[in-house]
Amino acid sequence: MASSSWLQSFLDPNKNWFAKQHMQALSNRLRNYGLRYDDLYDPMSHLEIKEALNRLPREIVDARNQRLKRAMDLSMKHEQYKHHLGAIFKIC
Repeated sequence: MASSSWLQSFLDPNKNWFAKQHMQALSNRLRNYGLRYDDLYDPMSHLEIKEALNRLPREIVDARNQRLKRAMDLSMKHEQYKHHLGAIFKIC
């Protein structure tokens, strides 16, 4: 049990500088596809995530689904998200 709590604190970005740096680097790479770090959470693998998504307003869940669809489309086309278009159309 002690090793589990140590591992959780090691991976927690709020407690570990290296985990925070990794989270920021990953967030920057995700932004190339118009995603947020929180979009990576899978509701099928964790019941807490599924429940949290059920409690969110419908617009936020729809926006998340749109970001995921857009990211898959951009990945298949080997393109990156154009941030200036997102600002124009209020995307993300």
